[in-house]
Amino acid sequence: MLHTTIFVLVNGLMYGLLLFLLSSGLTLIFSMMGVLNFAQVSFYMLGAYLGFQLMVWTNYWVALFLAPLLVGLLGAAVERYLLNKVHMRGQVAELLLTFGLSYLILEAVKLAWGVNAVNYGIPRSLDFPIFSIAGVSYPAYNVFMMAVAVAIFILLYLLLKKTRLGIIIQAALGDRDMVGMLGHNIAQIFTLVFGIGCALAGVAGVVGGNILVTEPGMALSLLPITFVVVVIGGMGSFTGALAASLLIGFLQNYMMTLNVSLAGLAGLSMGAHAPFYELLNQPLSQLAAIMPYLLMILILVFRPQGLMGKVKT
Repeated sequence: MLHTTIFVLVNGLMYGLLLFLLSSGLTLIFSMMGVLNFAQVSFYMLGAYLGFQLMVWTNYWVALFLAPLLVGLLGAAVERYLLNKVHMRGQVAELLLTFGLSYLILEAVKLAWGVNAVNYGIPRSLDFPIFSIAGVSYPAYNVFMMAVAVAIFILLYLLLKKTRLGIIIQAALGDRDMVGMLGHNIAQIFTLVFGIGCALAGVAGVVGGNILVTEPGMALSLLPITFVVVVIGGMGSFTGALAASLLIGFLQNYMMTLNVSLAGLAGLSMGAHAPFYELLNQPLSQLAAIMPYLLMILILVFRPQGLMGKVKT
């Protein structure tokens, strides 16, 4: 029982931190620029494929550095030459542009690597069990991935709270014209922010693509949960995104270990013709997939600003 609890906690932590890696770039871009980047998960997919290809050509450590850099440069170019042109037309135009961009990236990936999954494996230097409980081993690579996610959270926090660039970025969000009058190039700042946000998605792709399956449908499968994390945590809140990611990770992994139904959990005895009989008698393990979306609905109804978002006045 103890080892099961430990593995639920460890797996929940791993999945939660992977969600944070994926949503951190989206949170950065929205909090600094007010742009909902629909193509964020497509940059994640591109990071996974570039990581795979660079690993084939060189090694994993080169891929871990170079793939996010390439994805970030592509993101910066998108903001500089495309997104910047429609910024004055409002969020609908930005959303439609990133929506179209996501499909362009998808088709480019299919043309370059095909429609089947690629053999993106764990690097040999990290392919060993780091500890074992009750005869069950836990991979060192999962711990490495969690360490990367924690390091990124710390670096982003320090960047935004403790550096001059972070102060300028936050000031530009509040009053773009005033910051521009003080001599700062707002266009370059926003290009940098968008590039960093896309690079973070690239990091998530490189470290997560070999845990999950690297195939063309990977972006679409993770798109809903990424926006769920941002909404639950609070739009633009890094600490909220981290809290929401961990909450979802722990709850889903815990629910997947439970065979009890909602009716059984509540101590109800229901006949086959009772209202919602099928739903209430489903094991919680089968309802784990819809839990984040139910949680998002509850958050939107009872706390629209999210767990750690600010109330707009």
